[in-house]
Amino acid sequence: MIAATELRLVVVTPETTLIDQNVRSLQFPLFDGQIGVLPGRAPAVGRLGTGELHFDTGSGVERYFIEGGFLQIKGHIVTLLTNVAVPASQIDATKARAELAATQQMPVGTDEEYAAKQQAQESARRKIALKDGGHH
Repeated sequence: MIAATELRLVVVTPETTLIDQNVRSLQFPLFDGQIGVLPGRAPAVGRLGTGELHFDTGSGVERYFIEGGFLQIKGHIVTLLTNVAVPASQIDATKARAELAATQQMPVGTDEEYAAKQQAQESARRKIALKDGGHH
């Protein structure tokens, strides 16, 4: 039984259930801002953004880079369905800077190409920020 002071975080990618553990609190990006979740939070659904997921396990804080998807908060369970979830420790800042530089060459002839370029730039910038800055 999970205590009223804990949440259960479940992170699912197309490949696997990456995380399924009790946490004290968590923060992650929505498509239009950040959200923090504490035990007792009202139910919710929404779209995920791109950026840092970090959560307090009670024995430390863990950090991941996530990119898009959906969330559901129901009872004490917070489920994040995301395309990408990478531990912060596995992000290569040099590679992320190269990704950002490469986005400059992306075409922007159509609305779809423009949106793809904006998303690629945002993704690279968030990875760099996660490695360089750590916390907000």
